[in-house]
Amino acid sequence: MPLDVAKFNNAFSRARDKVRTQHGTDVAAEQEKLRALVPEDASDHDRSWTKTLIDGLAEPPRPPRQWSALYHEAGEVHAAAYRAGGTVEERIAALEEARHKIWAIADRASPDEEADIRAMTRVLEHLEDRLRNPTWPREEPSGQPD
Repeated sequence: MPLDVAKFNNAFSRARDKVRTQHGTDVAAEQEKLRALVPEDASDHDRSWTKTLIDGLAEPPRPPRQWSALYHEAGEVHAAAYRAGGTVEERIAALEEARHKIWAIADRASPDEEADIRAMTRVLEHLEDRLRNPTWPREEPSGQPD
């Protein structure tokens, strides 16, 4: 009988949430429940990835990431541009300027934050595209995207 991946993933998610949020949860018992969901004849691949997840359940979660002042500065620029009002042209200009500022901030950031900061520009770029071309993504006469 093959592994029921959806059932395992749902059970794993519930167990992980329980372990992380309910102090005093019996981790070993949760792990045993998950092991019972892996059939004897499961493939080596399925046994490997489920074992990794099950074993990892006992590891404490990583502490929340601590972002630098540059990351927060970029976030403020992003938020201000996102809320920018005015005419379409003024909003486009604000979005363009914000994207340039965010890239400049990313240039000063540490290598581990640089990509996360640059990623903030993607939403702004999509907003700008939408303002420049209100039917973006382009629709065919049928009303379906092409």
